[in-house]
Amino acid sequence: MQVQLLPNAISELYAQVSNSGQVTLADRYGLMAAVLDESLDEEQRMAVNRIIYGIHKRKLVIVDEISSLS
Repeated sequence: MQVQLLPNAISELYAQVSNSGQVTLADRYGLMAAVLDESLDEEQRMAVNRIIYGIHKRKLVIVDEISSLS
C-alpha cells in the first residue's frame, strides 16, 4: 500500500501545529503518512523534523483531540 499525501499537506500541517502549539490525533496521522512518504522534498522533510523536534523539546503538546479546529 502506497501512502499519498495531499498537495501542501506538510506546509499546512506545520503552520497549524506552529500556530496552535498542539499536535492532535489527525496531525499525528499526517506525520505518520509523511514519514512513510519517500517522495518528500527537503523542505517538507525539514518541516516534519521541526515538528518532531518541537514535540521532543516539549514546545509542542500532544493532545487526544481529533482536531484543533473549533
